[in-house]
Amino acid sequence: MAAPAASPVSATVSITPARAAFERLRIQAPLLRREDAAARIVRLRRLAAWLTANRVAIQTALYADFRKPAAETDLTEIWSTQAEIKHVIAHLKQWMAPKRVGTPLSLFGTRSWVQYEPKGVCLIIAPWNYPFYLAVGPLVSALAAGNCCVLKPSELTPHVATLLRRLAAEVFDPAEVVVVEGDKTVATELLSFPFDHIFFTGSPEVGKIVMRAAAEHLSGVTLELGGKSPAVVDATANLRDTAEKLVWGKFLNAGQTCVAPDYVLVQEPVQEALVREMEAVIRRSYNPAGAGVEASESFARIVNRQHFNRLAGLLEEAQTAGASVAIGGEIDSSHCFIAPTVLTQVPPESRLMQEEIFGPLLPLVPFHTLAEAADFINSRPKPLAQYIFTRNAENQRYLLQNVSAGGAAVNETIVHLGHSELPFGGVGNSGVGKAHGHYGFLAFSNEKAVLKQRVGRTSIKLLYPPYTPKVQKMLDLLLRYL
Repeated sequence: MAAPAASPVSATVSITPARAAFERLRIQAPLLRREDAAARIVRLRRLAAWLTANRVAIQTALYADFRKPAAETDLTEIWSTQAEIKHVIAHLKQWMAPKRVGTPLSLFGTRSWVQYEPKGVCLIIAPWNYPFYLAVGPLVSALAAGNCCVLKPSELTPHVATLLRRLAAEVFDPAEVVVVEGDKTVATELLSFPFDHIFFTGSPEVGKIVMRAAAEHLSGVTLELGGKSPAVVDATANLRDTAEKLVWGKFLNAGQTCVAPDYVLVQEPVQEALVREMEAVIRRSYNPAGAGVEASESFARIVNRQHFNRLAGLLEEAQTAGASVAIGGEIDSSHCFIAPTVLTQVPPESRLMQEEIFGPLLPLVPFHTLAEAADFINSRPKPLAQYIFTRNAENQRYLLQNVSAGGAAVNETIVHLGHSELPFGGVGNSGVGKAHGHYGFLAFSNEKAVLKQRVGRTSIKLLYPPYTPKVQKMLDLLLRYL
C-alpha cells in the first residue's frame, strides 16, 4: 500500500487566492457528501430563482460581450439552464438512491448494490461561446452529485464572467462554489491543483492540455470538445425544411456553436435548389426589411477581433483557392461582423475544410453516393454531431450505422443537445465523457460497488486454500456450468 500523500500546501509555499479557495472547498467537501437529496435541491432551487430574477442582467451581459440577441440568450442560455435544473430536481432523489443489482449463483447468499457518492472538489472550465449556459449547466450536475466546485469562466466574455462571480456570491456559500476569473495563467494554476474531477468545454487542442494536467493527479475528466460536424442532405430531403434548419443551426450565435453544422455534404442534383432555399431563409431570418443583415438585431457578432481576423482569413484563403461565395460574404471589421455566408467549390485541402470554422461560414460539398459521403466524413476526426436530412429510412439507417459521431439528429440540427434524457458528448477527438441530466450526475459521481456477505458459512469459503482435489473438482464444475 502506498504511503499517504503529503499535504499539497506547505508553510514555504505562497498561498494564492485560487489555492486558498481550493483548500476551503476541500474542507467543505466531506460535509456536502453527507447531504440528502432535499438539501441539494434547496441549493438548486436558489439557483433557479436567481436566474429568473436576473434574466435581464444575463441578457445585458451577453449583449455587451458579443451583441447576442436577447431572444437567443433566453433560448440558449437561460431556458436551457432552467430546463436542466428542473429535470435534475424532478429526478435527483431517484438518481441518488442505491441501485440493487442481481446476484450470480456463484455468490449465492450475498446482496449487492451501487451507491453514488460525490467525487469531491471539481473544476469547471467554461468557454466563451455560450459563456453562461456552459458554465452553469455543468455546475448543476456537479451540485446535484454533491460536489464543491471552482468555476473558471472565459476571460473573452468579461461581462458574463463578472455576472457569474455575482451569482456565486449571492447564491452559494463560498466554501461550496467559487468563481475564479483570469486568463490562461490562472487556468494553468488551477489545473495544477489535485481536483477530483475536471469538466472542460473548448477546443480539442486545449482539451489535450487539460487531460495531460489531469493525469498528474489522476483526476477524472469530462471533455466537451468540438470538431467539424457534418450535415448530409440527400436527394429525397425536403429542401425548404432542410434549409430552415441548416440556417438556424449554423447561424445561431453567429456560428459560434460547438454543434453547429460545419459543412454540408449535399447530393449533387439538389445543390443549386438547396442554395436558393437557404438564400430565401437567410433573407427572411436576418434581412426581412431589406436593410441588410448588418442592421439585424437577430444576428450576433464574432466575440473579438482575433477570432474575426481568423474567420476573415479563412474566407479570403478559400476564395483565393477557388471557392465561390454563393450567399453573403460581407464583413465589417469595425464591429466584428461577418454575414451568414454559404460557399461552394471549396477545395478540400483548404483551411476552411480542415479546421473547425466556429463562425458564420458554411461550405457546401457535393457528393454522388451515400458511401462517398460516409467515407468523406470518416476520413476526418470523429465529429461532435452528425446531421442527416432525408426522407428515406434506408439512407438514414446507412448513415447512422456507418458514421461515428458523439451524437446525431435526423432532419434537425442542434436540438438533440437540449433533450434532457439524451447523453451529450463527443467521441475520440470531439470529446471524452457525457453530460446533461442523469449522465451529468454520473459524470460527477463515483459509482461505488457494494457487496454484503452473510456471516458464517458462505459458498466462496468452499474454494479457500488448501487447493485439495475436492476444491479443484468444485472449480471444474464452476467453470463448466457457471
